[in-house]
Amino acid sequence: MFSKFTSILQHAVEALAPSLPLQEDFVYHWKAITHYYIETSDDKAPVTDTNIPSHLEQMLVILVQEESEREFGETGPCMEYLLHHKILETLYTLGKADCPPGMKQQVLVFYTKLLGKIRQPLLPHINVHRPVQKLIRLCGEVLATPTENEEIQFLCIVCAKLKQDPYLVNFFLENKLKSLTSKGAPNAISEETLKGHDSLSTATGQSCRPEELPGASGMEHTDLEDEPPPQMDELSASLDNLSVAALPEATVVRPNQDYNLVNSLLNLTRSPDGRIAVKACEGLMLLVSLPEPAAAKCLTQSTCLCELLTDRLASLYKALPQSVDPLDIETVEAINWGLDSYSHKEDASAFPGKRALISFLSWFDYCDQLIKEAQKTAAVALAKAVHERFFIGVMEPQLMQTSEMGILTSTALLHRIVRQVTSDILLQEMVFFILGEQREPETLAEISRHPLRHRLIEHCDHISDEISIMTLRMFEHLLQKPNEHILYNLVLRNLEERNYTEYKPVCPEDKDVVENGLIAGAVDLEEDPLFTDISPENTLSNQEWLSSSPPATPDHPKNDGKTEVHKIVNSFLCLVPDEAKSSYHVEGTGYDTYLRDAHRQFRDYCAICLRWEWPGSPKALEKCNLEATFFEGHFLKVLFDRMGRILDQPYDVNLQVTSVLSRLSLFPHPHIHEYLLDPYVNLASGCRSLFSVIVRVVGDLMLRIQRIQDFTPKLLLVRKRLLGLEPEGPMVDHVTLLEGVIVLEEFCKELAAVAFVKYHASSTP
Repeated sequence: MFSKFTSILQHAVEALAPSLPLQEDFVYHWKAITHYYIETSDDKAPVTDTNIPSHLEQMLVILVQEESEREFGETGPCMEYLLHHKILETLYTLGKADCPPGMKQQVLVFYTKLLGKIRQPLLPHINVHRPVQKLIRLCGEVLATPTENEEIQFLCIVCAKLKQDPYLVNFFLENKLKSLTSKGAPNAISEETLKGHDSLSTATGQSCRPEELPGASGMEHTDLEDEPPPQMDELSASLDNLSVAALPEATVVRPNQDYNLVNSLLNLTRSPDGRIAVKACEGLMLLVSLPEPAAAKCLTQSTCLCELLTDRLASLYKALPQSVDPLDIETVEAINWGLDSYSHKEDASAFPGKRALISFLSWFDYCDQLIKEAQKTAAVALAKAVHERFFIGVMEPQLMQTSEMGILTSTALLHRIVRQVTSDILLQEMVFFILGEQREPETLAEISRHPLRHRLIEHCDHISDEISIMTLRMFEHLLQKPNEHILYNLVLRNLEERNYTEYKPVCPEDKDVVENGLIAGAVDLEEDPLFTDISPENTLSNQEWLSSSPPATPDHPKNDGKTEVHKIVNSFLCLVPDEAKSSYHVEGTGYDTYLRDAHRQFRDYCAICLRWEWPGSPKALEKCNLEATFFEGHFLKVLFDRMGRILDQPYDVNLQVTSVLSRLSLFPHPHIHEYLLDPYVNLASGCRSLFSVIVRVVGDLMLRIQRIQDFTPKLLLVRKRLLGLEPEGPMVDHVTLLEGVIVLEEFCKELAAVAFVKYHASSTP
């Protein structure tokens, strides 16, 4: 109580006394602090009962005022005094001893305000960055301490200063300092640490070579600095007698002390106070983005950062319930790291495991953003760590299990993080995890070469419709990601040689105009090996199939890789016969409704694929290895197989299968366009294309229609029910087949729209 009264009285006297020159005033406040340690006998009284906090505050005020009165970069006598007398070193010692109790907090506040308020660069000076480095080591040593808030504020201001001047990070890579210290050069910094920087500005505003930086040469000393006052010797003796208790370390393994700024922040990410943890994550985000290669290498090789990211991802993933509704995983609100505050009581849409799910997705978002912001070397190392320690170590066993509920939950989580990832480097590692790195054409004998890829593609045709739909949705979102390897691995590597085509040299008779309504070279359904089981009386005539298709022109041979768009559009629109169509009975369901969506989606895909430098036309057949056995690849095989069963599959499965195929058809690669969208391609023997698969389905449909009474009215009723135009009523016979026919008709219109939009885009200059 008496101390507080003395402090108030002192402030009153200072206010009434005539103002002293700033330097004398600064020295007076510092001497007042040193006198306390020389004269006090009670070192257990809290620092708040002394005048120390007010003296430190006044010293800061004086330094800021002095700088404001001088030109930028010019060092005043007060700052000279602080640097020359190593005041920051002395304060660090007092803070480490925490004498009097609470002094560590005061020292942290002083350092933070000094670095934050002084505009001139202080960190390049050895009498600043050395005590700053020492104080950094004290931060995060013990979790949930009273000084945690001050510690994180101090660390964040240091990170902010390094972000402004990234080269300064070299002062905080201690391995170089330690190796030099062991050689008897405690005040030297290797030129290698500052490689690439010709000169640095010291705290005095003068320029010096890096090797001169740590010393105090070139400083203009005032008379007060020529020799330390006698009180300083007494203070040193008093400090020597202080007992500094060893503080228990936070529970973290430090493999190396090279980068203590990172280590201290890593410790504080474990703070029970969420605000402290978020601030520590922000500090790490600043540090990983620094462009200095030495810092990036030290960050990933000499700190626990990779382990922190992956171990926490793993523990949060394992904390999730064994079974979570896929819809909950998909629809839980967008997660931004640091903003995952969640109250179960306030949430009307709560479900079991929501808190754990939000925590996992929030931390994954942090890892994603950290890698996105990181210097490239650091980003690659961090992403590989996530790949090896989390994707392979934790997620893969869950995705490879045989429990249907476990498969569904793990696939839904994979789908969610595929949607969520934004970092190109982390996406690349995720793609390699899911698909492998293979780029050579697939063979049927080696489709299980990458076990996870094989398993996931097999799940697209799983006995459980839920698993099939979820896996197909995952692949659909994967195909929308800006990574060339995805499409190449799944599809393009198998189409590279165009060995799905049969090369026929152009003959004069191939250019003849259509005779009897048949396009030259068109495959007759009765001659198609896929349709040997269809009797002639049950098939549509060639004239009926192609009645609305314009004839081929003599100057446009089929095998140039680009058939006229109107032929293609009409081929798809006429694929489903009139008796199996129902859209013309319902307003607003015409082919033109797909054009706008197709145009927008194709434009988006073109923007994604622009940097992949795909060819504008198919590879010349003369240069293709047409003798190689064609295999469409595991992915297309499963999709085509499912497409072939469209009349016997649930409506939701059909929607998802056709959605993935339409996504594939949108890619602006000439081989994809030819294989998926050109009905007139000369298929090699035993090969199938998307068009041939649909043709076979339609042939099967025509047989089955004849056995269903009142087929057209039932078809129209089912369509209206699906559109919500008719209330649900009595069950309709053959509803699965009828729904399949409706999906097939809409899919053909969608493919026609895609073909038209792609042709229009390629022909527009």
